[in-house]
Amino acid sequence: MSDHGFHVHGPHDHELEHAAHASPDSFAGRLAVTTAILATLGAIFSYMGGATQANAGLYKNDAAIKKTEAANQWAYYQSKSGKQNLSELAIELAPEAKKSFYLDEVKRYKAEKEAIKAKAESLDAESIAYDEKSTEQLHEHHRWAQATTVLQISIAMAAIALLTKRKWLVWGVAGLGAGGTLLGVLAWLHI
Repeated sequence: MSDHGFHVHGPHDHELEHAAHASPDSFAGRLAVTTAILATLGAIFSYMGGATQANAGLYKNDAAIKKTEAANQWAYYQSKSGKQNLSELAIELAPEAKKSFYLDEVKRYKAEKEAIKAKAESLDAESIAYDEKSTEQLHEHHRWAQATTVLQISIAMAAIALLTKRKWLVWGVAGLGAGGTLLGVLAWLHI
């Protein structure tokens, strides 16, 4: 404003005033709300993608631990088998008075081996189960990552639509937004 009460508008003042008083149903307003919704979904999907990736790693680690425990049991089983074989050989080579001792040893080793074998097989099964859980989580992680990526592309397209004022690009934003949301729903349903 000048000293004499005369006000001169700058060339951009009219546009700023028009933007401030624009109706919420304007192209830019609707696109901004859509972008905010897509960004919120993208943040949720990104979090879920990270969580499932971490779970996949934890399950894979548990599988490796169980596999190691199973390998230890199988080694223990082999050591009992070696002792059993030595006792069986001793039966053939030992004097008659010692044979009953070695027969008892063979029976003991056979019984011990059965328990060890059962534990080793159980640990192997647990390892396989953890591997399967890891694979499922990794598949789910990929779905979440796909959903997040498609939503990010949709948001970028919304920015292009806003900057270029090309209303037809909104159809691409809507299509990609719907596609990304569908991928997120598939991830949520473990499909």
